[in-house]
Amino acid sequence: MRPSESPSRAALVGLAGGVVMLIAATLTVHATVRSARERLVSAAAPSKVAVAANAEEAYCTPRFKEVLERVLHSCGLAEGEARRGCKPADVKTFASISGQDFNELFTPLRKRGAVILFDSGKEDLDEGAAKILEERWLDRKGARYFFVVGRASKTGTVDTNRALSHRRANSIQFHVKDKFADPELDKRLGLLWLGNEFAQLDKDFCNWETSRSGSKCDDESINRSAFVSWVDCRL
Repeated sequence: MRPSESPSRAALVGLAGGVVMLIAATLTVHATVRSARERLVSAAAPSKVAVAANAEEAYCTPRFKEVLERVLHSCGLAEGEARRGCKPADVKTFASISGQDFNELFTPLRKRGAVILFDSGKEDLDEGAAKILEERWLDRKGARYFFVVGRASKTGTVDTNRALSHRRANSIQFHVKDKFADPELDKRLGLLWLGNEFAQLDKDFCNWETSRSGSKCDDESINRSAFVSWVDCRL
């Protein structure tokens, strides 16, 4: 204490200093607690990105998922299944659905899917077919199953077209396997070959994105095809 200062003044100065220090300490503790609380709330809150990634598309109706589950179990994608793919009789039996209803179920997949077109009696992928197939495969967006539905037009016998649609579906499977070497391909890619016996496409599907944009499209050509799409539904 300097000689000029009185004992009371020194005491007041000391008291004021103590109060300031107490207030500073209180504010520091409060800020620390609030920061910790905000971090805790932030960690507990679900991420908006995760919610968006896990959201199902509108087409994942109970009816669609019912048919999807039946097809998965009958066509070799279910866990432990040894068989690979479904022929027309399988789809009619296991899906328990008409051809028209089957096509209508897949209609909402227009923005996700594409129609790969083939020459008459052929199963080879041309350049446009390979390009659009690769684009669709890479556009997975977290989906689990990639569907390939091979078809054939009305021209020719039932047996010939059944075998042809099977080869068309296989050509897509082989191309994806060779191009991307996905070790889980057998768990992702589901094959259906329908020949000309079941679920023929009508001309409305000419408005879908096809591998031959600008080419003539009619009831015959649209069924010389294979439909491909990822399916985003959870079972």
